[in-house]
Order: sequence, then C-alpha cells, then structure tokens
Amino acid sequence: MATAMAMRGGSSDGGGSDRGAGMDSGKYVRYTPEQVETLERVYADCPKPTSSRRQQLLRECPILANIEARQIKVWFQNRRCRDKLRKESSRLESVNRKVSAMNKLLMEENERLQKQVSQLVHENAQVRQQLQNTSMANDASCESNVTTPQNPIRDASNPSGLLSIAEETLTEFLSKATGTAIEWVQMPGMKPGPDSVGIVAISHGCRGVAARACGLVNLEPTKVVEILKDRPSWFRDCRSLEVFTVLPGANGGTIELVYTQLYAPTTLVPARDFWTLRYTTIVEDGSLVVCERSLSGSGGGPSAASAQQFVRAEMLPSGYLVRPCDGGGSIVHIVDHLEFEAWNIPEVLRPLYESSRVVAQKMTTAALRHIRQIAQETSGEVVYALGRQPAVLRTFSQRLSRGFNDAISGFNDDGWSIMAGDGIEDVVVACNSTKKIRNVSNGVNAFEALGGTICAKASMLLQSVPPAILVRFLREHRSEWADYSMDAYLASAVKTSTCSFPGLRPMRFSGSQIIMPLAHTVENEEILEVVRLEGQPLSHDEVLLSRDIDMLQLCTGIDEKSVGSSFQLVFAPIDDFPDDAPLVSSGFRVIPLDMKTDVVSSGRTLDLASSLEVGSTAAQASGASPDDCNVRSVLTIAFQFPYELHLQDSVAAMARQYVRSIVSAVQRVSIAISPSQSGLNAGQRILSGLPEAATLARWICQSYHYHLGVELLTQSDVAGEALLKMLWHYQDAILCCSFKEVPVFTFANKAGLDMLETSLVALQDLTLDKIFDEPGRKALFSEISKLVEEGHVYLPSGVCMSGMGRHVSFDQAVAWKVLGEDSSVHCLALCFVNWSFV
Repeated sequence: MATAMAMRGGSSDGGGSDRGAGMDSGKYVRYTPEQVETLERVYADCPKPTSSRRQQLLRECPILANIEARQIKVWFQNRRCRDKLRKESSRLESVNRKVSAMNKLLMEENERLQKQVSQLVHENAQVRQQLQNTSMANDASCESNVTTPQNPIRDASNPSGLLSIAEETLTEFLSKATGTAIEWVQMPGMKPGPDSVGIVAISHGCRGVAARACGLVNLEPTKVVEILKDRPSWFRDCRSLEVFTVLPGANGGTIELVYTQLYAPTTLVPARDFWTLRYTTIVEDGSLVVCERSLSGSGGGPSAASAQQFVRAEMLPSGYLVRPCDGGGSIVHIVDHLEFEAWNIPEVLRPLYESSRVVAQKMTTAALRHIRQIAQETSGEVVYALGRQPAVLRTFSQRLSRGFNDAISGFNDDGWSIMAGDGIEDVVVACNSTKKIRNVSNGVNAFEALGGTICAKASMLLQSVPPAILVRFLREHRSEWADYSMDAYLASAVKTSTCSFPGLRPMRFSGSQIIMPLAHTVENEEILEVVRLEGQPLSHDEVLLSRDIDMLQLCTGIDEKSVGSSFQLVFAPIDDFPDDAPLVSSGFRVIPLDMKTDVVSSGRTLDLASSLEVGSTAAQASGASPDDCNVRSVLTIAFQFPYELHLQDSVAAMARQYVRSIVSAVQRVSIAISPSQSGLNAGQRILSGLPEAATLARWICQSYHYHLGVELLTQSDVAGEALLKMLWHYQDAILCCSFKEVPVFTFANKAGLDMLETSLVALQDLTLDKIFDEPGRKALFSEISKLVEEGHVYLPSGVCMSGMGRHVSFDQAVAWKVLGEDSSVHCLALCFVNWSFV
C-alpha cells in the first residue's frame, strides 16, 4: 500500500502512522513514504522540535501541507517513544546476556566450593586417622617435612628447563583460577551482579598475598590478552615491563623472560621488582592463558646497578584465563599471587605489602575495570567532553599518574639525586637536571639556563582521618592549602616565556575555582578534569592581563561508592591543552593501612554537622563509621618545581618551605574532619574569629524578629545549643557575611553550605558579589540604601552561583542586619527561599 495510516485519537506501531490525541475516533492520518522520509530527516537533526520549528517545517515543506501541526507534534512524540523503547530493549538484552554469563560464573564458583568442601572433609578424615596412629604418624610427618622441599627450583638455564617451568606454572595457575589450590573468600564490599566489575575473592591463610577475579567483558579473547599483557597501560604502580627473551612454546605459544619494576607507593618504603617467566598458550577447550611466575627469589634479570633501588619480590603462579563467551565477548579469570618480602620495612607500613585486599584493588580489579572501560569506549557507550578521543584522555591520566610516581620514587636512573637538607629531615628535596620542561621558543633556545626540576616530598601517618573525605576536601577547597603564586610559577613553566621566581611577581587568588569534567572511568573511581583558578590583578595596569590558571587534575577514590586502596589528587598546569603538553605532576596520595570491612562513606564534607551532635551520634550523622576513629593511613605529598641554574638553591629552599606549609595545612584540616573531633567544641574551632556559635544563632533570630516583625524559627522559646541545632537544620539557606565594603561570608547553616557547595573552613574564600549574577548584583546594590535605613530588604527571585561554579535558582531572598548585644551591626544575614540547582 502506498500510504501509511494511523487512527486519529489512537496510536500505531508503524514508523509512518500516528494518531492525534483528542481527535475523533475512527478517522485516520495518512502519511506517504515521502512525508515519512521528510519527517525522519528532521527527526535525525532535531528529535524534539519546538512549536515554532514545527510551524516552520509545515511552511517550508509543501509535501506536509495536508498534515496539521498537532498531528506533526504527535508523530514526533511517537517517534521518540519508539526510539526509547528500542534503546531500552537493547539495554535489557545486554543486561540479560550479562546476567546469563554471571550465572554461569556463579555456578562454576558453586561447583568449586563444593569440591573444596569435599576436599576439606577428606582432609579432616585423614587428620583424625593420623591422630589415632600417634607416634608413627608423627614420625612420618616429621620425616616428610625434612625431605620434601616446599618450593623446588627448576633449571632455568636451558630451553627445556624453561618449558618444564612453564608447564608447571600453567598447572598451578589453573588450579588457583578454577580449582581449590587456594582457600578463597569473597572480597568484602564487592558483591557480584550484572553491573558489578565481577566476582572478586581474596586469599585466606596462604603464603604471600593473593586475589582472584572473574568477570564478563565485551571484547574478543585475543584483544583481552593483548591489553592485559601490557601491564604498564592499566597498572598505575608498574614503572616498566621489559621482555628479555622470547622462546617458542607448546600449541603455538610463547615463553618470555620478563623484568618488571614497580613504583614505591610512598617515600617511606623501597620499590619492588620481579624477574619472571611468562607463558602464553591455548588450552584444550580453546581458552587463552597467560601465566607467570618468578624464576628465583633474587638472582637473574638485569645488572645489579640498574636494580639497586629495588627489593626483589616474588611472583607465585599467577595470570589470566580468557574464555570466549556465547554470543560474543569473553569470560576473564585473573589471579595475582605475590610475595613482596615486607620483612625489611617498618611494621606499621607492612599492610602496604601484606594485604590481599590491596592487591585485589590495585591490581586484580584494576585489570578488569580497564578492559571493561576499553570495551565501552570501543562500543561507543562512552562520549567524553571537548570531543576528545578516549585514548587521548586515558594517555593524559597515565602521564599524570606516572609523573607523580616518578616524583615519589625518585629513581637514580631517571636522573634524580637527593639535595642537602637544612638540618630538619621532615621534607626530602631531590634534583633532576635531566628533566627539562621546555626546549625552544620562537626558534631560539629560551631555556639554555633551565637547570631541570626540583621535587620536594614528605610522608606522614594520619590517625582517624577518612582518606576519601580528606582528598575530597583538598580537591574542593584548594585555597585552604595552596599558594596561588606557586601555582602561577608552575604554570609559567609550560608557557613560552621564561619562568620567574615567585617572589618577583606577587599574585592574588580570588578563591574561586571552576571544575570542568573531562572523563571518568566506568565506576567513577577515577576522574579526569580541568580546574580553572581565577586570579586577580594587583594594579590597574594588569587589569587586562589574564591571571587565570588551568590545571589538569586526576582524582582517585573520591566517589561515594568507590572502594579503593589508594586515594589521590594529582594535578599539573597546562597551556591550551595540546596532546603533547608537558606535565609537571604534583599532588597528594592517601593509602589506608587498616583495611576495614565496612567502607567509609565519602559523602561527608567538612561542615558544622559534627559540632551539632555528641559522640557516636555525630559520627553517624556525618556519614562516618565508628571504625573511622581508629583508621590509620599514610599521606604522601610531592610537588615538582622547574628551576633555572642560577636559582637552583633558592627554588629548593622555597620548595621545602612550601611543602612544610602544606603539611601544616593538612594537619589542621585532618583535625577538623576527624570523626573523633565531635561535640560543639570542634565546631567552635572551625568558627575561629566568630562569637560562640549559639550566641550567633540567637543574634540572627532576634535581629530577624526585630526588623521583620515575625519569627524566623517556629519555636521562639528555645535557646542555646537547641536554637543552634534548629538554625543549622533550617530548610532554607541562611548565610552571614561581614558588613564591609567587600562582604566576605563568615557563617552558613547546612542548607547554605549545600547551596554554595563549600564548607565552614572554606566559606571565607567567598564574597557576596561573587555568588550573584549581574542582574542579582544590580538588584542587591540598588537596595543597599534601603537596607541601611530599614535594616532589611527583600530581593526578587533570581540566580546565584555556588562555590563550584554551578547555577542556583531561588524564589526569594531576604537580607537583614544582625545586631550584637550592644545593638551595633555585627554582620549581614541572608535567607534564600526554595533554592535548587539549575
């Protein structure tokens, strides 16, 4: 039939037929194929045209002359509905495939556990038999312990010996990946499901530390193996992986001798390296296997000179089993089993190398997440900002992380050497004369005098400080610890003009920062973003000069659902964001030393909430678990500074003092956000420079009643801490600012802090004029005289800005003067009614 029809007042499943709501039933709208083609072209361009656009469409397309505007609207509605149903159907099919594959994995896991139970029952019967046979069984057991070596060493000096080791490694790896060679227990906080990274387990009671994960990824097995073998691309702690020898193996496989170096997680422990045999082959069922193990505990590998800063660790049989999945994709099994030789580091730091959970989070699940990320990027499910390719943004993340790790480890073969100190060993300063940030400018060498890079770094132990909350605070409130002149100095290093010493050109930071997201991983455990710091000129001559600074920033572990072993904030100044931009990475890393079963919620921010409750109630209200009061972690700080030859000593001294100031700032913040700092006294420490919080609350409410003639709070007879609690939990945002030429915020209730997306500590970085847009500022300034005379003023609905640069709408605002005990004006209070983020 040449036409497509739909009943007016009904709906049709066909792409070219629709019915108009409210029309007489029994009548149809007829669309010709040409009309459908025209509408489809418009839909591809604009799925939701406005009324004016639909009218324009009818005027410009004579072919649609017999169609009413309302019918066109209904056609687009139905077309969007069909699109939505099609996408939902596709999503459900994908979820169904994942659930089926996950069910298969769970059945295999159940079968493994049943075998383990049978084995334990058998071993229990044997033990009972041995106990009945008293001395003979004990003697035989002792003789067996003496004569049977636990770890026989194979001859690795010839190809046949290597093949024997490879086959043995394969057998042991498969027994761990799918068998009962290790007693596995489910990873706390990692429950399997269609949206989870996979089934994750950690070892219990075995030698060293081990972790195992299995999951479904939408990539072919060969691609998965290719990605996983490139360990430096996904394992951020891997400094290098070098293949020394490649030999043929069975079934077309390969045997490789591999030397791997890992970065040190902190300045307090040495780095590790491995000398391993890696065997890649295909097993009988067609699955691809990559298994690996150390050849010896300390011998072999490169020369001792190139590995002098490393401690040789041992890799027990580990690897990847990748099986093709029905319907496409792969089922991936990953096993990491390591012995880090942690006996030579301080006992308090040994959890860094003796925790199976750390291995599971930093290596095993990191590998699964990486291949899942690439699978989603390949399928087009992930679209990043600025039109940049995922691989480019991933490279920037890797470069930021690698630069930070290089600064922490400071390897000699990279050119780093320790500089003489000033007698206090709290901060280590290292110099790298081979690491130059820029080379040429305008065709001439602008950096002949550029000496290289100086790194100042320090590590400290933290007690009762939730790592995720600390890193979130450092990210959101940079002005609490950073010096803008230092940021400007670092930014000058990536631009074409020569860098200058900070003291030569003073700068001022406005306190405002705009965070622009670029990319994030599947589960938001890692976020890449650009941070713009707004500068202010110090003279009229500099008004036209831009003082803004852009930072490329990598955040790890700040998401509320993140379950990580490392929380970090790494950043570097950038200029125009070229793909080959030099990155001078600096930042913070917090690693928990006590891995608790329950995950700390990172949703808590530094605010007055902890000062309004007492004891454990306050900790629970703030989102922290009772275990937070006992959690220990190690914080590592590293900042890099380019220098010119004639300023080397000055930059080194400046870097040392700057890192010391940051350490002091972090210590102050840590005290404030510690869950153990409960009760009203903690809030009073945060509100330094203000009157007692309860007194301020009384002044605010009394002044409101004095000027407006009504009560601010429903209960006017409360006082003291009860009044403060009511004001704190008041539904509308209440802000207080100084009554000066440049009003600076000094206090806010919980709703006010949420609206400004800030904290009491960082509140003083915001000024009243900064949160209003241009119409809002005009409305406020026009009412200043009325405010001075009458003591209060109403502002119409409008839009203001949060401290993070987001737009906030409000229905009405009222401002009033807050009077102290002597009736003098103490501050200006504002109440924003029915605010919401736009």
